[in-house]
Amino acid sequence: MRKLGVVLVVVLMGLVVAPAAASGVRRYEGEIDGARYRVMVPDRWNGTLVLWSHGAFGSMPAAIPLTNRPETEEHLLSQGYALGASLFRTPVGWSAEDGLRDQVALLDWFRREVGAPRRTVSAGASIGGATSLVLAERNPGRFDGALSLCGATAGGATYWNSGLDVVFALSVLLGVEVDLVEAADPAANEARLTEAVTAASADPAARPRLALAAALADVPGWFDPTAPRPASVDEQVDWAAVWLRYFRVWAAGPARADMERWAGGNPSWNAGVDYRRLLSRSDERALVSKAYAAAGLDLEADLDRLAAAPRVAPDARAVAYLARTSLPVGLTPWPVLTVHNAGDGLLPASNGSAYAARVRQPERLRQYSVDRAGHCRFSAAEEIVAFRVLFERIGTGRWPAADVAAMNAEATALGPARHLVHNPVTGAEVAVAPAFAPFEAGPSPRPLPFSPASGTQSNNR
Repeated sequence: MRKLGVVLVVVLMGLVVAPAAASGVRRYEGEIDGARYRVMVPDRWNGTLVLWSHGAFGSMPAAIPLTNRPETEEHLLSQGYALGASLFRTPVGWSAEDGLRDQVALLDWFRREVGAPRRTVSAGASIGGATSLVLAERNPGRFDGALSLCGATAGGATYWNSGLDVVFALSVLLGVEVDLVEAADPAANEARLTEAVTAASADPAARPRLALAAALADVPGWFDPTAPRPASVDEQVDWAAVWLRYFRVWAAGPARADMERWAGGNPSWNAGVDYRRLLSRSDERALVSKAYAAAGLDLEADLDRLAAAPRVAPDARAVAYLARTSLPVGLTPWPVLTVHNAGDGLLPASNGSAYAARVRQPERLRQYSVDRAGHCRFSAAEEIVAFRVLFERIGTGRWPAADVAAMNAEATALGPARHLVHNPVTGAEVAVAPAFAPFEAGPSPRPLPFSPASGTQSNNR
């Protein structure tokens, strides 16, 4: 931002440090086929195992996380739940394929060395939130429920397509030369885009164009998890620019190159995409209109520029790879609970809408928002309540009748030590009030299905 320093941990999920093993808890650590794992089993184990799928790390974590927040881990262990997670053979970067294989290997190990769980829950956050669902879909008889926190539940292709939309719009509207896909020098490519976003943030004539690029991927004008969404258009554009500069330009750099190596080519496309249509679907379209009007700029002219610019077609094999490894298709033989931050600029809440549209048995799906900015910015109290709702549904066969007010009251009763979230603006852990809200996200701007043969998205013309 122009006046505020931002302290950011550059990973796709909040990095957690595990607490020391509590008394009465057995700890197992080792390696299976090159993948490190950590398992914690209370002496008074209640028979339920939570198998945790981590997100995409930007660097090697200090410890293998078993939940999104360390206080959540501590609480679940105290209540008799066993926790386990593989770090995957490739811990850093886009490792969804490894996750599907290595988590099953850990589950097999658990059954041999610890015992067969009476119930197993697949849970995860960020990219791991998609892995948790795909893992359960691939192995339906081995799981009894799934919890996805801040997950890429629209699928890997939608995530990378939204990144392409941002990079494409910034390139066209700011006049910066970047490789949209398969960059010759990924680090330099990302650096050029970062420099352009930084310069545009201080240019009144360019700032509305940042808002437009952000809106195409549902990136909000809200970033600080300790504050409500700003009322000022100018401040909202500031925060949208922070999301772009520190998170969304990844789609032009080494993170994309890493994913393309896994996929064996480029799985992203915007051939046939109507960006007017995308904007009309975005939850952020009102901010774009206000920013353009305040600056006296012509939004239609900029949309014309996007419509006229050359497009990108995908490698169909790479599209198929992402579908195979990171697309939850909506199989729900067991209950599924998803929770999204209302102001998530990396994996917007519309990921939940895209997943809900695919679910075969909607009565087995329950979704909530947490009315807070940030990616995976949940308190332990909120995570614990989400787990409790899922556990009750698994145990009774019925979703609990409690509304969000009751859930917030339940989270409040867990005590202030479990109300912390990481604030990336200051780098500090701060206390927040529980903020469950009804899930009301709009449709994903970039839904599937996709036709690889034509290079178009049939429902987005």
